Amino acid sequence: MTSFRALVMERDGPTALRELDEALLPKGDVTVDLEWSDLNYKDGLILNRQGGMVRDFPHVPGIDFSGTVAASDDPRFAPGDRVVLTGWRVGELHWGGYATRARVKGDWLVPLPDHLSTRDAMALGTAGFTAMMAVMALEDHGIAEGEVLVTGASGGVGSVAVALLAALGRPVVAVSGREGAAAYLTDLGAARILPRAEFAEPAAKPLEPEAWAGCIDNVGGTTLARVLGQMRYRASVAAVGLAGGTELSVSVVPFLLRGVNLLGIDSVMCPADLRRRVWNRIAADMPMDKVRGTVTEVTLADLPRLGAEILKGGVRGRTVVNLRA
Repeated sequence: MTSFRALVMERDGPTALRELDEALLPKGDVTVDLEWSDLNYKDGLILNRQGGMVRDFPHVPGIDFSGTVAASDDPRFAPGDRVVLTGWRVGELHWGGYATRARVKGDWLVPLPDHLSTRDAMALGTAGFTAMMAVMALEDHGIAEGEVLVTGASGGVGSVAVALLAALGRPVVAVSGREGAAAYLTDLGAARILPRAEFAEPAAKPLEPEAWAGCIDNVGGTTLARVLGQMRYRASVAAVGLAGGTELSVSVVPFLLRGVNLLGIDSVMCPADLRRRVWNRIAADMPMDKVRGTVTEVTLADLPRLGAEILKGGVRGRTVVNLRA
């Protein structure tokens, strides 16, 4: 039997690199030789056993991957095809991308567009996919002229969103609480930087002066509530992250008197047709030169340490995992 290398989490004991037999791979239609994965905030939670997202052990984490099809029982995929996977709870309920081989359902895979390399796919990963989903949702509801706000702008989704919106010609205002982030966000294309503290306290009134033509919110909680009261008439907020909590204390006034749209963005159970449209739009419009500038390359052996660092806010931009190193 063919063996492969994987980062394995046991129910008890350390997470470590191991050689595994291919026969241990979970059931699926398509076997993929993996080349790249990435590190997301959710990966940090999983690696640190927070949130109860992993229930069965041993487990191979890693919610994203890209690589080349090795074998397929799905007529849509043939050996040699380049593919990308994000979402579908891979790396949570199904063995994921922190390995050199994976087996998954063909429905979960997307053929990689010609203009993207497997490394670039993971320089984007769930973060880039989600950022593009959010931009497309704002566009579907119409973005008027004016500044677009991005909260949590120093993180993975926020960084890509800033670069993408700027490349599309939108004046972007980035919100970040990270020290030293201003130069980084300006290089990505942010026109202005605001401190996170400006959005950390509840507003005194349900409506504040109209400010934003659109918003991609990566924080939630009080930040999202504060932003909703600052949106312009008929503007939309694409809500992505829950780092600030799942509770939302906001009146109906922004929705009734300004017609503000609150758009939930779920990149996990995204339908296959939309998933393909998002990746094709990424290939067409994503400013990969800017994205590549945010990337740090690591190996599987680095992940236990970095999984703890990302939860502390110690990881900036995008982190790609070279699975062949």
